[in-house]
Amino acid sequence: MKRRNLVILGGTAAVVAGAAILLTPDTATPPEPSRSALAFPGLAQRLQNAAAIEVQRHDGTLRILRQGETWVLPDKANYPVRPDRVRELLTGLTELRLAEPRTANAELLDRLGLEDPTRPGATSSLLRVLDGQGNAIAELVVGRRRVRTQGNVPESAYVRRPNESQAWLAEGRIPVDADPQLWLDRDLANLPRERVRRVVVRRTGEPELVLVRAGDADAKLEMRQPEQHPPLDETSLDEVARGFEFLTLLEVKPEAEIPGEPLGEARFEFTDNLAIIVRPYKAGELIWIRLSAEGDDEAARFNARWRGWAYQVGQWKEKAFVPRLDDLRREAAAAAAQEGGMREEQPAAAPQPAAGAQQEPPAEAAPPAAADQAAPAAPAAASQ
Repeated sequence: MKRRNLVILGGTAAVVAGAAILLTPDTATPPEPSRSALAFPGLAQRLQNAAAIEVQRHDGTLRILRQGETWVLPDKANYPVRPDRVRELLTGLTELRLAEPRTANAELLDRLGLEDPTRPGATSSLLRVLDGQGNAIAELVVGRRRVRTQGNVPESAYVRRPNESQAWLAEGRIPVDADPQLWLDRDLANLPRERVRRVVVRRTGEPELVLVRAGDADAKLEMRQPEQHPPLDETSLDEVARGFEFLTLLEVKPEAEIPGEPLGEARFEFTDNLAIIVRPYKAGELIWIRLSAEGDDEAARFNARWRGWAYQVGQWKEKAFVPRLDDLRREAAAAAAQEGGMREEQPAAAPQPAAGAQQEPPAEAAPPAAADQAAPAAPAAASQ
């Protein structure tokens, strides 16, 4: 019995000793976690001398220039671009890390979207940041991006240096866009309709219209001139009040190059001592406007933004900025709504053959969609 007890006690001691070894914390220093190398070490300091950004693709090159503290698009008469887009791009370059090396075989680069950007049909982009002398501060061929949906996981893209065939999977955000419309600062104004107190419309060849908001901010615009007028449509009046809510441009030109014929002008008076004069022009079906402001600091900020420029806006802004009296009539609005709901065209009657002529079998009728396809397309970007 004693021998048996000794064997059991010895086995128990061995188990306890083994457990103690497993549970004892390892005091050895763990290896340093490896961090991917920056694609452009020390770039933040050098970017202070940045004077141009280029995005080159097979179908053209986008060029953005620095003028003082503002970045502009030369192809748009040096109109300012969105500063947040430039900041996002340059910050992304400073934080970009080369996470994993990929192929160095030049024949396989097109699989990653890293082929020669000048090759016809290429999907890659050559991004270059240049100094005032045209020297490259940073340049990179950017290929396909990898989208990840997990939280706290960085975005990534395949990249390579222009003169190398070594491809990398890089971690970080590189918002490379060659479409100038994505860089334009398209916002012109955003003034809530409640701020509109009075509107005076002087359209060429039409009687002067005066609209006034009587009472609090929730009151509707009312027509004060002419005093005698037909019943008006509240929705059409509200569109006038919303003329400067989320107003954005579709295209921009220097003021001296504004196309079309002038339609007159309208003066919008707002709360806080602000007035805006809008002068619309019509070129075919397109509406262009010139803007100027009167008042205090808010007006000065608008004028600094608008001075010297002409903007294309949505066609529907014609009735918001320089409506005719007929445009505001209740009957006219109802007729327009009814016309919009009756788009189908009736087939035209077939011409009768001349006497004695041989009648041919009737041709197959075109599908109803053909009529819709002939209609003019809606604007590509909506402007309020």
